[in-house]
Amino acid sequence: MRFILSSTALSSKLSALARVINPKNSLPILGDFVFQVEDTTLKLTASDGENTVVTKVELTESDSDGSFAIESSTILNAVKSLAEQPITFDLTGGQLIITYQNGQFTLPIDNYDEYPIVSDVTGEYSSVTMKSSVLAENIGRSVFATAQDSLRPVMNGIYFDLTPENLSIVASDGHILVRTKVFGLSSETPKSFVLPKKPSMLLDSMLEKDDSEVQIIFGDAKAQIRFNDTVLTCSLIDGRYPNYNTVIPQNNDNEIIVDRQTMLSAIKRVVPFSNGSSNLIRFRIDNGIMTLDAEDVDFARAATERLTCDYNGMPMSIGFKGTAFADVLSNFSCDHIMIKLADPSRAGLVLPVEQPEGQEVLMLLMPMLISE
Repeated sequence: MRFILSSTALSSKLSALARVINPKNSLPILGDFVFQVEDTTLKLTASDGENTVVTKVELTESDSDGSFAIESSTILNAVKSLAEQPITFDLTGGQLIITYQNGQFTLPIDNYDEYPIVSDVTGEYSSVTMKSSVLAENIGRSVFATAQDSLRPVMNGIYFDLTPENLSIVASDGHILVRTKVFGLSSETPKSFVLPKKPSMLLDSMLEKDDSEVQIIFGDAKAQIRFNDTVLTCSLIDGRYPNYNTVIPQNNDNEIIVDRQTMLSAIKRVVPFSNGSSNLIRFRIDNGIMTLDAEDVDFARAATERLTCDYNGMPMSIGFKGTAFADVLSNFSCDHIMIKLADPSRAGLVLPVEQPEGQEVLMLLMPMLISE
């Protein structure tokens, strides 16, 4: 078998697929890429047993169909430094010879028949289709808030909740909650699934932020996400997701409008002076001034910074974990944010002053106890 393709096209695809592979897989063959040639198309596969990505590359030339598996890191390192050029693959006698402009590589191949077969979504299934940019943006802003909780594994992923009103995309670790309502997507019969963190991060790195369509097909235990020339098949997290709407306060009437980047920069400057275990920052808001205070009495260090804001509510002093608040602000893309507070004991809400088109984004942050 012999085929020719672009070096950069192959390198780009293999670099994306490499994120799927787990170096500690108990099955050695899962450390391989699978190459399958059909007519003038090369189908590439990588899997860790739970998540499988299949993508395609168009070939310049091919003389026959065939399949083989090859150790992933070796071939990736071999081709990723090549300048754009046609490279030729020759499979003869159990060896793969890759010829390029100034040289060649010779690599052993593994038996493709030993690679696990990926099953499609079986049984009853549902589907939802959305723009690639919408899914990419929502995964990107939500995945940081997923938990690492062995007792409540359902919290370790992103929750997709399709209702008769909209699609809600939710993530929470119990201290931070991110909820985005995507309008224009709905289902007469409520349907939902929890996408684990790893496939979420794979999609975050692979999806284009454009108007191309992404189709998500999901059943009780497995989902398949189809976009462009790529298919991601993954296991879903089983379990009932908590009722996230009940924890979102409805009467946070003290509203602050502030420049997001200015506030983020101030928090990053102040938080190194906070207690190393709590990262507590005290936020004092009064008469258009927000004061950020941090102190670590054990090391006799402290910091204070003031910034202007738009605020006409009652004077308030409330504590938040500085690193968590910085994470929240970092996962917005807007210029100005609104912070909605009730009192120092209740959760604060953070949302963009201007919502994305067709969406409603909200983040919740639990406060920390402060001593006066």
